[in-house]
Amino acid sequence: MTTNSLTTSQGAGRAGDKVFSGAAMAAGCLILAVLFGVALFLVVQAIPALAAPPADIQGGHGFFAYIAPIVVGTLIAAVIALVIATPVAIGVALFISHYAPRRLASGLGYVVDLLAAIPSVVYGAWGAAFLAKEISPAYDWLANNLGWIPIFQGPASATGKTILTAGIVLSVMVLPIITSLSREIFLQTPKLHEEAALALGATRWEMIRMAVLPFGRPGIVSAIMLGLGRALGETMAVALVLSSGVLTASLIQSGNQTIAAEIALNFPEASGLKVNTLIAAGLVLFVITLGVNMIARWIITKHKEFSGAN
Repeated sequence: MTTNSLTTSQGAGRAGDKVFSGAAMAAGCLILAVLFGVALFLVVQAIPALAAPPADIQGGHGFFAYIAPIVVGTLIAAVIALVIATPVAIGVALFISHYAPRRLASGLGYVVDLLAAIPSVVYGAWGAAFLAKEISPAYDWLANNLGWIPIFQGPASATGKTILTAGIVLSVMVLPIITSLSREIFLQTPKLHEEAALALGATRWEMIRMAVLPFGRPGIVSAIMLGLGRALGETMAVALVLSSGVLTASLIQSGNQTIAAEIALNFPEASGLKVNTLIAAGLVLFVITLGVNMIARWIITKHKEFSGAN
């Protein structure tokens, strides 16, 4: 290769680096600009609802009295989903990555990924038409036998469309997200760590507990937070499954509501100040989601010594 051709190749490489660097920076700035634009729109449109007299807001007690029960309902549904989905997802991910034969693991992983592609309205229809009816007798049993516990206090909903049913549907929806991400993290565990644990006489479970889970802890947290974001913002499935109403501590009674479902059900017919109220509710959900992501980043940074980069 001559000197001229080498110089030309280096010049083309530098030009390509500049183009890629500029494109990457532009993409990052675009994301920040879109995020800022959405936040600005929500704040501007929410101001009339935040400044309106309490009597003009639905319920007659002001915006914060209106939104507080819905925020609680949103968090309850999301927590139920994570409590159910997280252990199942981690167990499935460990089975696929460290226990199942390779051929079975490949097929099972494909099925799990396929679950994430199912539209939310299909999950909602399944929950409303099948799950709610089938689980209603279980709610009656809980009310009769464990009704002294506030979350199982009766009378149970006759239709089965409760916040617990909505949480179960959400758990099925976030399950493939947590499973897929956790599985990929577990597969990246250094083989040297696993082989060293086995060489010291550890069983397979002890090897997973000492090598795989500590290595994958930041990834598991990220997967859970991503699933939480999906659960917090889910609309159609909750709107179809949940028989909304006033806030109640019981998970098996009709009642409660989530922010996303509240917006979806009321926005088409809203006008005037009601539109601003719903947008303000969206701003609250935006802040909650942003707070969840910030907490997740803090947890990951706190445990960064377990990451593969170290």
